[in-house]
Amino acid sequence: MDPFLLEAIVNGILLGGVFALPVLGLNLVFGVVDVVWLCYAELVMVGMYCVWFLHTQAGWPLSLAFAACLPVVAMLGLLLHLLVVKPLLGSPPITQVLATGGVLFILQGGAMLTFGTDFRSLGVEMPPMEVGEIFVSGTKLVAFVAALVSAAGLWAFLKFTYVGTAIRAIARDREVMPLMGVDPQRIYLVASAVGGGLAGLAACLLVVQLDVHPFIGLSFGPITFMICVMGGLGNMLGGFLAAFLMGVIISTGGFWWNTEMSYVVAFVFFIVVMFARPRGLFAR
Repeated sequence: MDPFLLEAIVNGILLGGVFALPVLGLNLVFGVVDVVWLCYAELVMVGMYCVWFLHTQAGWPLSLAFAACLPVVAMLGLLLHLLVVKPLLGSPPITQVLATGGVLFILQGGAMLTFGTDFRSLGVEMPPMEVGEIFVSGTKLVAFVAALVSAAGLWAFLKFTYVGTAIRAIARDREVMPLMGVDPQRIYLVASAVGGGLAGLAACLLVVQLDVHPFIGLSFGPITFMICVMGGLGNMLGGFLAAFLMGVIISTGGFWWNTEMSYVVAFVFFIVVMFARPRGLFAR
């Protein structure tokens, strides 16, 4: 195999690992609360600005800035649920989507007023690693491993804890579970906080790879929603697998053509999948 093609495939797998965290968070919230957070990528943007500010402006160590980012974005997820989503739980889906879309513009505008439109860089870069005939970005590799560990931790939380079991039960049948002694509103809050925490984790992994600016969410937000739908909206495992598939498609598309064309190929593939399996590749 052409070593450059092999390098593109490896980079696609690493990219899929980073895509997986926001996809898992978005699927978790939708599966439990049944509301799509259209502003989810902007939560990641807020987390990226949080890390950048604490590390470059306040002088905090990078590890401490990462640790502070998680509760900040988790709290933002809680506030989003309490102030925007909860009052609209019984309303039509289009109303919920428009409301979270309004939060998207509020967060973008707030970031623009606070930090301006300049691109901000964390200035952290790890040297590439040579494996055989290919070179692998050290930063992407560390982010990939961190994403896998976080995904495994989420799986263990949902599988082996009482609250995780309640989350899975509510996602399976939210009408029956109150009769079994589960408080849906409490589970909604937990799911929103965990979803926000996953957005914070994604921010920590992305801020070391990308420059942060108020519209950074547009760089990965649409592809995140596309992966969620392609894997089966609300399907955690399906979204996780679809993230790797889409990462490889984008990366190899950049090898064969260019970066812009690779996203065109990814969207064409998504449309074909929707015609063949409207509920997603891994829908059950």
